[in-house]
Amino acid sequence: MAKLCMVNREIKRARIVSKHEAKRAELKKVISSVSATAEQKETAQIQLQSQPRDASRCRLRNRCRLTGRPHGYYRKFGLARNKLREEAMKGNIPGLVKASW
Repeated sequence: MAKLCMVNREIKRARIVSKHEAKRAELKKVISSVSATAEQKETAQIQLQSQPRDASRCRLRNRCRLTGRPHGYYRKFGLARNKLREEAMKGNIPGLVKASW
């Protein structure tokens, strides 16, 4: 199991991302706009850079819901590979069966 502080950090980051998401989208729209003046783009860029570092969506890390493991994560199930296998063997994931040929 991952450290609890790491899991809590990811939860905190997700909360910060959702809080700043609308403002970031607005600022990015101004920056990429063709009709915006140079000074408008510059002020938007400065405002975007002054936001918290964790407000960026790329700072989020997918983690297993059961263990908090960051590697071997299957997005479709929200589990790491080892827990996915265990849950599939128990039959807790509908429609997922171990391959055999």
